[in-house]
Amino acid sequence: MSQIHIPLTAPGRKAPAPRFAWWVDGVIILVVVAAAYGIVVAASRWATPLTPSTQITLSPLALPLYAGLSTFRMAAAYLLSLLFSLVYARVAVANRAAERVMIPVLDILQSIPILSFLPGVVLALVALFPHSQVGLELSAILLIFTSQAWNMAFGFHQSLMTIPADLREAATIYRLNFWQRFTRLEVPFGLIGLIWNSMMSWAGGWFFLMAAEQFTLGPRSFQLPGLGSYLQTAANAGNVGALLLGLLTLIIVIVLLDQLLWRPLIAWADRFKVEQTASGQAPTSAVLQLLRRSALVEWTQEHALRLAGAACDRSMSKLLAFSGSRAVKPSLVPPQPGPLAKGALAGQTKAATTRRSVGRWSLRRLVGWLVLGVVLAGCVWAVVQAVGLFVHLSPSDWGTIAASAGATLLRTTAALALGAAWTVPVGVAIGLNPHLAQRFQPIVQMLASIPALALFPALLLLLIGLPGGLDLAAVGLKLLGTQWYILFNVIAGAMAIPSDLKEAAAIYKLSGWRRWRKLILPAIFPYLVTGLITATGGAWNASIVSEYVTFNNHIYSTVGLGALIASSASNQQYALLLAATLAMAAVVVSVNRLFWRRLYRLAEQRFHLD
Repeated sequence: MSQIHIPLTAPGRKAPAPRFAWWVDGVIILVVVAAAYGIVVAASRWATPLTPSTQITLSPLALPLYAGLSTFRMAAAYLLSLLFSLVYARVAVANRAAERVMIPVLDILQSIPILSFLPGVVLALVALFPHSQVGLELSAILLIFTSQAWNMAFGFHQSLMTIPADLREAATIYRLNFWQRFTRLEVPFGLIGLIWNSMMSWAGGWFFLMAAEQFTLGPRSFQLPGLGSYLQTAANAGNVGALLLGLLTLIIVIVLLDQLLWRPLIAWADRFKVEQTASGQAPTSAVLQLLRRSALVEWTQEHALRLAGAACDRSMSKLLAFSGSRAVKPSLVPPQPGPLAKGALAGQTKAATTRRSVGRWSLRRLVGWLVLGVVLAGCVWAVVQAVGLFVHLSPSDWGTIAASAGATLLRTTAALALGAAWTVPVGVAIGLNPHLAQRFQPIVQMLASIPALALFPALLLLLIGLPGGLDLAAVGLKLLGTQWYILFNVIAGAMAIPSDLKEAAAIYKLSGWRRWRKLILPAIFPYLVTGLITATGGAWNASIVSEYVTFNNHIYSTVGLGALIASSASNQQYALLLAATLAMAAVVVSVNRLFWRRLYRLAEQRFHLD
């Protein structure tokens, strides 16, 4: 729902025309040309022959090219993640029966570590494109996708489940079809949370970039030029100077993206906040103000985007109307029937409608049974193959898996508790104060995007001499991959609190714990639960890089499922890799279904803005 802004002009006078700055159009054209050139350069490298190993140079002159290539992969993975999230969440909300299957599947997918995807994805795509880099590039994009998509899908699903009832009723009264409801109600309502979860997904992509661009499968080594492989090479060589230069380049890229993309989007999306009165303080963006002074942007919005949106609306409406009913071509105009004929005609029409409905229902059921049969056949085949691998595991292997699962569960719980302890108050403070948000948003993004492996040497040096130092370092490293999911969702929830509710709290003089209990916690509760759920999956996923790390040609590992999965993948022990991965997925799904899902339903049922 958009806010209503009253123009500050005298009655009868026209609003002043916007003051265009032509130099802004020139800068926009240069940026578009540079982006197009970068895309062409990145795409041209896909056609180069596949080499066993790519030489990664640690020269500072290579950093701009590496930064551009990594950003291109991140952007491709993000667009794929955004499309997946919108479609997946919308289908899950539209069909409750499908939702009971799709949400647990999403739990499983977010809990499976990136290294468990890695062997099959890389080998399959390399085999599919044996003479070019296309397979390696697609595998890197898909692996980055696995660190971005689940968080966004959960966040958008939570937004769809908490749309106020009066907005749904308004959409019904205005007879909005599926496409109109999606574009005019559901996406605008969930836009604030979707943008903040998108920033978290970008941070998650940077977090796992080192694993996506440089990896080893047994005797074979696969490398792609980029910031991730640069940081990994610097870490393996113990080159602290190159490591710091790579981190500085990453920070520069993050700050540029924040200023040129995320901050303008946050300021623009504030208009979709559901509130009765306009916000006293709204987020601002200097780049957005400059874009509003661009004649090129206004022309594109008025002519290209608006016409394209209208054409898309017409096409979708015609498609939905055609799929819902079949057009009947009239022949000769029949005479007007009498009362008896009208009754008979009504009976015949009702019978024909019933037959068509039964026919469509039978065809739908047949297609559903066929799809279910294919899925069951695939599951049976997968189970048979898994059992064939599991017979090679000894009882001691299963004992190791159980002990590793318990150790990782304890570290995950500790990291989750520590992360929630500081992110909730800090996130609320940032979300409720636009000035703090403008100051700390790039800092939070920068900290969330620093790859864990780049910080692991410092944690090792600080904690390795203490009792349980490696375990403490693993918890600290896991915390780096956990806390940001909670923080970004809490910030989004605090920013989405309507101004009229905050004004009502001020009128009733709510302060301290009463304000938290009556206003803040109920308002952010759906976002907090979503953040905790995605943080749980992120913590389990981060166990790969926190429990098994290679630095300066030395391997540091501790007991845990992450270390077990990483060592199994490195040694090509696929039976142990599959068993450990399934054990991790089973633990995550069990915890989600027994604990987090109940909180999720509580947020859906009790904490609506109705």
